[in-house]
Amino acid sequence: MRGPSALSLSRALTRRPHHLLYHHHRALFTTRGQQQQLAALLTSSPLNTPKRTYSTHPPNAKLNLPTDYSTTPLLCHTTTTALTNPELPPETRNGTTKRMNLFQAVNDALATALAEDESVIIFGEDVAFGGVFRCTGKLAETYGADRVFNTPLTEQGIMGFAIGAAAEGMRPVAEIQFADYVYPAFDQLVNEAAKYRYRDGACGRSAGGLTVRMPCGGVGHGALYHSQSPESLFTHIPGLRVVMPRSPLQAKGLLLAAIRSNDPVVFMEPKILYRAAVEQVPVGSYELPLSKAEVLKKGDDVTVVSYGQPLYKCMAALEQAERDLGVGVELIDLRTIYPWDKETVLKSVRKTGRCVVVHEAMVNAGVGAEVAAVIQEDAETFVRLEAPVARVAGWSIHTPLSYEQFNAPDVARIYDNIKKVLGF
Repeated sequence: MRGPSALSLSRALTRRPHHLLYHHHRALFTTRGQQQQLAALLTSSPLNTPKRTYSTHPPNAKLNLPTDYSTTPLLCHTTTTALTNPELPPETRNGTTKRMNLFQAVNDALATALAEDESVIIFGEDVAFGGVFRCTGKLAETYGADRVFNTPLTEQGIMGFAIGAAAEGMRPVAEIQFADYVYPAFDQLVNEAAKYRYRDGACGRSAGGLTVRMPCGGVGHGALYHSQSPESLFTHIPGLRVVMPRSPLQAKGLLLAAIRSNDPVVFMEPKILYRAAVEQVPVGSYELPLSKAEVLKKGDDVTVVSYGQPLYKCMAALEQAERDLGVGVELIDLRTIYPWDKETVLKSVRKTGRCVVVHEAMVNAGVGAEVAAVIQEDAETFVRLEAPVARVAGWSIHTPLSYEQFNAPDVARIYDNIKKVLGF
């Protein structure tokens, strides 16, 4: 029997694992020379070239470096910076803080809500065990199985039960294990929760006490079903509030405000920040305002609008742009993305004349499209524009596994768009 040619083996090497190929073809190579030829082909194969792991950055990267959450100015690294937040109530500013990551801050908010209000109940898949991300850890042991409990694996059932409980005066906090799983519950949210108050009219009942929590966004390896950012789907629905925090301090205050709100709230938590974002968080009970944006950094030349995890990419990009281009960039966190704070954004763009909107969700019909449309529809703001509004977002594709980092906005793309609007 004639052994395989070098060409046929080379082609095969691009299709099969090396350890299988080596043992299979070595048996067919009868002479030492042929076996040496096999070894040489394995060494020179493209599959044998050292590759960078998909979750790491290139060794010569200048812009797309990993976010250093320990130094970013978007997090409160000291008690003083946390307690000087002007949005905190006086009793909270006079209190103390505790170092927490984002999932611990969510847990703290849920524990506070349970302790202060007997009408608060928490449920979802594996919630009694702490949940996939441990956000509900020890709540069932502390507050009892009648207030913190597991549900069957049915998102539609979770939402239907939550709406019924809210209509009867409870304040349910329903957890959807991943935002990617919310679609079976979409009908309940859109046709029941959002419309309940309008439909009931003068009878006065609503699902206003409902809060729906869901982890969202990419982590670098979530692929099709663990990386989606479906927030724009909910921003099309009158009757819902849609909130996404950027940090632990923000998550606690916004979640407490959502639970106490009399509107149904979809509360979306960037899961990549659950353990990565760590800061000092006030230990007391406090709320942060819904539908109110926050100016994180002032500037006179460009406005950058974002929310959630991309804010950290925006900060890195604008810091580099300011060093390279000698400009001032204003950074705004929407926080609530529906109904969003138009006045804060419009006021900023009237000053700078330029705007870049950044979000992880795909670009088509996204939050960036809405922000851009509102800016150009406002006559006072439109006449101040020096460049078209730029959008930096996920591409209009499904999230790929190995190439997830190429889909989400990165520092280089944001930097390039800041430079582009400045040079228009």
